[in-house]
Amino acid sequence: MAAAPIAARQGAPPLLRRYRALRRWPGGLWLFSRRVCLRSPYFAGIAPRIERLRADVCEVTIRDRRAVHNHLGTVHAIALCAMAELAAGLLAEAGLPAAMRWIPRGMSVEYLAKARGRMRATATFAEPPRVAAEGYTLPVEVVVVDPAGTAVLHARIAMWVSPRPRLGG
Repeated sequence: MAAAPIAARQGAPPLLRRYRALRRWPGGLWLFSRRVCLRSPYFAGIAPRIERLRADVCEVTIRDRRAVHNHLGTVHAIALCAMAELAAGLLAEAGLPAAMRWIPRGMSVEYLAKARGRMRATATFAEPPRVAAEGYTLPVEVVVVDPAGTAVLHARIAMWVSPRPRLGG
């Protein structure tokens, strides 16, 4: 929740503005999700749907379909990891101060249960993002739950946050 005032003071990031504009229309979440996958094609393989995006939280869902299954017929662990990374990245893009940029630096994952059904990943910052003169690690917590609300995966993604380079500087 601490990230929202930063985004409000500086104006919403372009990604968040596009999400807010498209979510109001029929098919808007689908279209926004497709646009995200056009920009980052790797994620198209899991066919994500960005359900909620704010400066303090991001929720992404994927359907339980054969393309994301493992040999056991459950949602593959790496599909869940991709969903977690997508949710964390969208959160970073929407919630960081405009003067800062990000890149994922590492991920630790716990697989907690078999993943069956529509999966929902919720990403939140472990601490409020801030403007800093030097780079720092910002942890993002992601929990993936099944339709019953059972946690099937917990990920902690370390985002390296650093100042954007000044143009013409």
